[in-house]
Amino acid sequence: MPSPHPTEAPRRLPWRRWATLILLLLLAGTGMALYRGALTVPDRFNPWAPLDVQAPPDLLTGFKLSRARADPLRCMQALARTGMQFDVLPDRVTGPGCGFENAVRLRTAPVRLGTPLALSCPVALSFFLWERHALQPAAQAHFGERVASIDHLGSYACRNVNRGEGATPGASRSRHATANAVDIAAFTLTSGRRISLVRDWKAAETSPRVDSATNPPTDAAAGLLHDAHKGACRYFTGVLGPDYNAAHRDHFHLETGGYRMCR
Repeated sequence: MPSPHPTEAPRRLPWRRWATLILLLLLAGTGMALYRGALTVPDRFNPWAPLDVQAPPDLLTGFKLSRARADPLRCMQALARTGMQFDVLPDRVTGPGCGFENAVRLRTAPVRLGTPLALSCPVALSFFLWERHALQPAAQAHFGERVASIDHLGSYACRNVNRGEGATPGASRSRHATANAVDIAAFTLTSGRRISLVRDWKAAETSPRVDSATNPPTDAAAGLLHDAHKGACRYFTGVLGPDYNAAHRDHFHLETGGYRMCR
């Protein structure tokens, strides 16, 4: 007579459960090894390692840059490793919604700047990465030479957002009002050739403009500018160029800290 309570075969965990359990154990063991120093990970594979400003960008560069920009001390430490020369500016308030903190006066960079720039540390750090890892490679690709100098239209200015007819009264403050933005108008190559946004952004579509006799618009110049614009979107939070509106027809607006945009 069969038993009223037959013995059931032990249930087997599905293979996916076993795989998940093994993975969790491996992760826990790896974490413990890292914590105790028994296992080291190369900085380029470690998301918590300091940003290496000189290293070629990889999948972790954006994350490390965001961490550096969010922490004043970490940002200044990264900026010091760029080799640029700057003076730390005292925090100050210059008006309602205007002023800056954790800012520097950038005196020298890998390229000539003309007049020094007052920039927040996050913008200065992004500027270095963009110049080194986006702008210079674009110049080499299209002209086989480096950018020697950059023409800018300034950085800090206590004003509102410019929507096309100057600083609009009643509008929100521009990122320039906190030294979190810089405007770039032109580049000069080591050969002396000058490439400007107002003339060269749409070189193949427009008729020759001022100074075209010595610097005729070319597709190569437009290519450099478009690559520089695209590269800026990797290192700045917000990027506006000539295609955005008439107010930006002659420059790149590069900023950090605001809404993410690439236009």
